[in-house]
Amino acid sequence: MDLTNRNASRGVFLGALWCSLAANSALLMGAPSATPQQIEFFEKRIRPIFVSHCYACHSASTKPAGQLRVDERYGLINGGESGPAIVPGDPAKSLILARIQNSDPKHRMPKDSEPLAASEIADLTTWIQDGAAWTPEQVPATALQKGAYYERLRAKLWSLQPLADPPVPKVALASWPARGRSGDIDRFILARLEEKKLTPVADADRLTLIRRVTYDLTGLPPTPSEVEAFLKDKSTDAYPRLVDRLLQSSAFGERWGRHWLDVARYAESTGPSRNIPYPHAWKYRDYVIDAVNRDVPFNRFIQEQVAGDLLPASSPDDRDRLLIATGFLAIGPKDVNQRFKERFLMDNVDEQIDTVSRSVLAMTVSCARCHDHKFDPIPASDYYALAGIFSSTDDAAGVRSKMGGAGLEYYDPDMLIKLTSHVVEAPADQVAQAKAAVAAAHKEWEVVKDTAEGQALEPDGKSKAAHYRDRYEKAQIDLLAVDDLGTRGFAVHGVRESAQVGDTAIRIRGEAERLGPVVPRGFLTAIHVPDAPAIAPEHSGRLELAQWLTSEKNPLTPRVIVNRVWEHMFSAGIVSTVDNFGSTGDKPMHPELLDYLARSFVREGWSVKALVREIALSRVYRLGSKSGPQQVAADPANHLLWRHAPRRLDAEEIRDSMLATSGQLQPKPAEGSAARTLRMIEMADNGEEARTIIEAADHASSRSVYLPLLRGVTPKSLEAFDPVGQSLVTGQRESTTVPTQALYLLNSAFVRKQSLALANRLLNEHVPEARAIGDAYTLTLNRAPSAAEVAHAEKFLGQYEELYRATPPSSKPPATVTPVVNTAPVAPKRDLAGQATDEERLGKPVVEEIVEPAGPKEAAWMSFVQALYGSAEFRFVR
Repeated sequence: MDLTNRNASRGVFLGALWCSLAANSALLMGAPSATPQQIEFFEKRIRPIFVSHCYACHSASTKPAGQLRVDERYGLINGGESGPAIVPGDPAKSLILARIQNSDPKHRMPKDSEPLAASEIADLTTWIQDGAAWTPEQVPATALQKGAYYERLRAKLWSLQPLADPPVPKVALASWPARGRSGDIDRFILARLEEKKLTPVADADRLTLIRRVTYDLTGLPPTPSEVEAFLKDKSTDAYPRLVDRLLQSSAFGERWGRHWLDVARYAESTGPSRNIPYPHAWKYRDYVIDAVNRDVPFNRFIQEQVAGDLLPASSPDDRDRLLIATGFLAIGPKDVNQRFKERFLMDNVDEQIDTVSRSVLAMTVSCARCHDHKFDPIPASDYYALAGIFSSTDDAAGVRSKMGGAGLEYYDPDMLIKLTSHVVEAPADQVAQAKAAVAAAHKEWEVVKDTAEGQALEPDGKSKAAHYRDRYEKAQIDLLAVDDLGTRGFAVHGVRESAQVGDTAIRIRGEAERLGPVVPRGFLTAIHVPDAPAIAPEHSGRLELAQWLTSEKNPLTPRVIVNRVWEHMFSAGIVSTVDNFGSTGDKPMHPELLDYLARSFVREGWSVKALVREIALSRVYRLGSKSGPQQVAADPANHLLWRHAPRRLDAEEIRDSMLATSGQLQPKPAEGSAARTLRMIEMADNGEEARTIIEAADHASSRSVYLPLLRGVTPKSLEAFDPVGQSLVTGQRESTTVPTQALYLLNSAFVRKQSLALANRLLNEHVPEARAIGDAYTLTLNRAPSAAEVAHAEKFLGQYEELYRATPPSSKPPATVTPVVNTAPVAPKRDLAGQATDEERLGKPVVEEIVEPAGPKEAAWMSFVQALYGSAEFRFVR
């Protein structure tokens, strides 16, 4: 049976299996070959051993010692800090038997108790040898109509249908579409407009167009010289050459790489509960920017991120690039304070499933973790078919769960991906010295930690044992600085094949410990991909998943990425819910155009740059943004694209534009990240680590894509303008206009610093005032001011300078940045999600900066520039 038929029949089989389980609880969950006799043996002979001797320290009702649970099968198989407790079928490799039979009473289990009887040890050995059977939990039957209901739903859901090959429509206004392939886009749009008896508005003027396309493709404003050159170039290919130049600039990868980083929920720390840094995540960021600039075909781009470690490499450097790409799966949020290891693992699996399914397929597959999907044809069996792939994959992010841990207890250097090239071994003598220091500090701590002497308080209020523990942890950190490849930069966060590869069980109601039937690894049965590869038993299935996702016959993947690109060019997707192509998402406004572009995208080699170029050269992209009364009355939301909708610059564009126009932007890519210096230990809420990151972001002059982005630590220069959330797939950002943005533009030290820098830049030109005013407009708004605007600016500058002389600030040093400490008590602040804000997290007092100009003229010009930065015209592109 091929994989398509196997997957299709799996849903029918599991529907029957769910029902039969309700009547036959003897079917083993997690080991399908178990017999009723083996289940009976487990209940009568094995479970009583665990209850009597192990539950007190190793169950859900405790804080599991060594992170080992014996009250659920996966807890035993995954094991604790020492590794798997049992290996079904292999007693010799099962650590639980070794610990039970240890001759040293200090290391024998059960602890502080008599050893197990020989008969109990024999029973455990037999149980493991026979496969470690476990009693299943009763599973409620599912409605028999579910399979038929899902099939009807699959048949009518537009996104699951094969890509159509619609003909390009004929239009009455044949002269309107652009020349070449881009004209086909125009014909689809114009045909719908003509149906509604509407006409598109006039084209945008050339000044508006160069500002629009430069921002859309690079996230930066055009320079005055670029604007002047384009306006003077009257040749017919001036605009295509402009688009080509922008596509080839490194700024394109920085802008469009940021779009994918939004989707990839990129961040440099774990986030919730205990915030542990990802000091190597910036390598994934750089991989994305590089891949976008090199126009790596999108199907290959996805394959590298899902299964780069399983793809062939052409060189050691290429192997490292592919390993770094898998950071896509590893850098999500993680609750390292999770009490139970199995829940930690399954939560991470769920996060990976959600990221892959929503980013590539725009389907909310994670809704099927606890039950069959309520709205889309995704049964829980499909979710756990994918879960088997990811549970057969090591999430090598370098962290582990440890409830109530401290120091380095969340760090697991073995769970990092070691790079293969340019690795420099640590000096042996330094490593030996550091290891000796660790051993000595550990011995000192062990000697005093449980003694009365150790609990005695020192003058600083800490116990003697606590001081020794601090020395021990410092020695560990010093050792890592010398010996660990991760801290020396030769490791990354990524994924790899697990030592234990296999299918996984459905979890009842999504609870990690409540095991349902085991399902074979596979893909979503609702998406018919005829050439889908079969998953070999010894493979996790990630490579096959990557191939299935990027198959030319997968209807979702090309539709989703085409829609994402369209949204970035028009501020709204053809499907408005860019991350949800399911039943609860919107239907496409132009379904034929979407399929036309998706087919063309695949046919042309999955090139994102080619798609962007085709859209940018279309007539519909070049329309003006003015409204017409007839069009507004018929289509007020502009669904039919009779005009180009204005958009507000996003947070990064606003910051980068201020830096660029003030002359302070560092054009070269930033090297690494400020987070690369952080150790993988918890960042305290009011700790120096978080403060260091905030200050590094405040003083950085590189593009915003290179700012350090730890979860919960947002750079101040971005937070007012709807920066992306870093915990979920985000294909479309919010774009609000709220009073706090105006307050930021009025009071921000960053805005004032850039205003002063641009003011000094203009004054240093030593040109007539009217000329300098014109230059200010040209730099910030990409246009010349009107005569009235020049006159108004001249009047403003004169009055401001006069007023400043009359009431100068008291004894401020010239042209400085003065720290002001706010020591007033401040009530704790929370963001809309209830999380601590930067002020609360970093502690009080809050340090602000005030920029002071050198004199009246500088002050006047700084205020004038700040007014331009604060204008709606600066913040919006039309």
